[in-house]
Amino acid sequence: MDTQARPQGEPGAARRDSTAAILAAAERVFARAGFHGARMAEIAAASGLPKANLHYYFGTKDRLYRAVLEDILRQWVATAAAWIEPGRDPTEALAGYVRAKLADARRRPGASRIFASEILRGAPLLMPYLTEELRRQVAEMGVVIEDWAARGLIDPIAPPHLFFAIWAMTQTYADFDVQVRAVLGPEADDDAIFAAAEATVTRLVLRGCGVREDAGPQREDRQ
Repeated sequence: MDTQARPQGEPGAARRDSTAAILAAAERVFARAGFHGARMAEIAAASGLPKANLHYYFGTKDRLYRAVLEDILRQWVATAAAWIEPGRDPTEALAGYVRAKLADARRRPGASRIFASEILRGAPLLMPYLTEELRRQVAEMGVVIEDWAARGLIDPIAPPHLFFAIWAMTQTYADFDVQVRAVLGPEADDDAIFAAAEATVTRLVLRGCGVREDAGPQREDRQ
């Protein structure tokens, strides 16, 4: 997605700091108010920068919203690529990916909520990305999953549905945070919630794929 209008002549570090502050503030406001409820003046106040700066860097609210989505997806793609890659042991990779996704949900819950809201709207801004870039990435990660299965390191499993399950189980701690906390009660703190979530989701994923949490690296005795 073509998102950011980058002004010429401003020092790179200052530009990066300003755009990062605006994107972080916009993520919080869009997550709380939605696209239609968010106001550029509110985002400016949250970023600590003049409203004119938002228009200077991004032009319109629509372009800023696209930039926020792009920033979210860039991080998610990097997280997946860092863990689901050739040469990794499946136990390490799947457990690490679950841990990283839960860390994202805890650190940036608004990011997941903005993405979920866009999907529920029919993904008008994201559909090209979903049908091209995300499909390509899932296919590439699927090759890694299928290679593990072919080598006897995991049970045969449909890669896209494995990723759907991981995304659903981890992002629920951001998207449905209110439900999670209502069920667990006020005595449950963040550390306890996410430690239990990581242990539970990791166990479900590893056992669902036919591996154990204590399996050694490159274990190939399943054939």
